[in-house]
Amino acid sequence: MRGLNKVTLIGNLGKDPEVQVLEGNVAVAKFSLATAETYRDKSGQPHTSTDWHSIVLWRGLAELAQAYLRKGSLIYLEGKLKARHYDDAAGVRHYVTEVVGEQLLLLDKKTGDALPPAT
Repeated sequence: MRGLNKVTLIGNLGKDPEVQVLEGNVAVAKFSLATAETYRDKSGQPHTSTDWHSIVLWRGLAELAQAYLRKGSLIYLEGKLKARHYDDAAGVRHYVTEVVGEQLLLLDKKTGDALPPAT
């Protein structure tokens, strides 16, 4: 049996991407992405629920993020969930779930430059 690990998000960046260039000249970008859902409670009052997602982009997508994305940018992102863990200096284990982006579209209408679809 085969599995499927696919995530599709549309949301706004919570901060400018943090881009690093690793050994071998490999770029990696990290940022938070907010997605919001609006619903009505039993009395009909609207409420908005916001979820924050940790996003990681590699290589060409990281370079595109550095060039075009800023805090507040509206994007469409396709990717996959990746879980990992690390131990801090005190020996405490931390668990992290991130979305590793595979496709990115800039949805902002305020920029004159169009960002082509990237994979």
